[in-house]
Amino acid sequence: MVPVHSLSKNKKAILALEDGTIFRGKGFGSIEKTSGEVVFSTSMVGYPEALTDPSYKGQILTLTYPLIGNYGVPPLDLDYNIPLYFESEKIQPKGLVIHELCEKPYHWASTKTLNKWLLDEEIPGISGVDTRHLTKKLRTYGVMLGILEVYEAENEPSIDGILKEVKHISDPNLTDLVKQVSVKTPVEYDAKGNHTIVLIDCGVKYSIIRNILKRGINVIRVPYDFSAKEVMEYKPDGVFLSNGPGDPKNCVDTIECIKELAEKVPLMGICLGAQILTLALGGDTYKLKYGHRSQNQPALDLITNRCYITTQNHGYAIKNESLAKTPLKAWFMNPNDKTVEGVKHESKPVFAVQWHPEAAPGPYDTEFLFETFLKLMEAS
Repeated sequence: MVPVHSLSKNKKAILALEDGTIFRGKGFGSIEKTSGEVVFSTSMVGYPEALTDPSYKGQILTLTYPLIGNYGVPPLDLDYNIPLYFESEKIQPKGLVIHELCEKPYHWASTKTLNKWLLDEEIPGISGVDTRHLTKKLRTYGVMLGILEVYEAENEPSIDGILKEVKHISDPNLTDLVKQVSVKTPVEYDAKGNHTIVLIDCGVKYSIIRNILKRGINVIRVPYDFSAKEVMEYKPDGVFLSNGPGDPKNCVDTIECIKELAEKVPLMGICLGAQILTLALGGDTYKLKYGHRSQNQPALDLITNRCYITTQNHGYAIKNESLAKTPLKAWFMNPNDKTVEGVKHESKPVFAVQWHPEAAPGPYDTEFLFETFLKLMEAS
């Protein structure tokens, strides 16, 4: 029987947005004050994967599904020395905003409550929020900076003080978020395969590594600021450019590296990797109003006219008109907002997509892209 870690009835919380909006609720997790970019995800399942996704670094995550925590927190089982049910080794968002918290999870593999998990990792959470109202505001006016504070009732903070403070917090997207989530030294994963790739880690999800390994491809995971020369010293059959947080234009070293590597080896990118590839080859990117964060984003193949349902988590996108001055062409398009969802090189074995073919969680319809990458390496 999993122990239930009761919430303190005395714990309260406030979420303040930069436009002056205040949300009050019940506090859970750690008694902390944090700030970040307030974003929302409409995913219905997968809060353990979302909370450990490095792409949420620097953000306060709002989950729109009304009940969160109902299946608890899974165990730390390992495969290839990486967790099976998590996307990194710790919680990545700076705070969590939900409507209702489940205090008594029911799942055979649950090891603790969501409240206890956030408490252990010193992350504040607020429940009792009208997340529909919050999400409609962010969709209408765009994502905003905010402050989330959890406190004991007798220590209620000054609202005037918070409203003054929220107008002066720094935008995490102006900082080098990728540096915070990338490995510091190379890590090798041996699948005992005939092919080896170098994975440039900008904040990679573990499910991406697992998907590559299960296809018998060895992985060498290197820091985001490795040079092309350092990457090529491993004599890779291909290079993989991962997802990650923040503005791709901050990844100056990675952009320079990819500019050279795209001419030498087969290359595949995911999410932030697609944006970095575009910048490296002369294209441009821009910030979306409220991003794509869900498990039901459509991606239309412009060649076959087939539409796939995909899992996505990004706040920046490729500027379609900028592709005209690059060797890249749009491969996938989002039918909802006409944003570019994938690009491929006109003559080289190089491509990238804006979504997560590994899902985790979500639909697995596009896992075939890993097979496509393997075939490109074999052909080369």
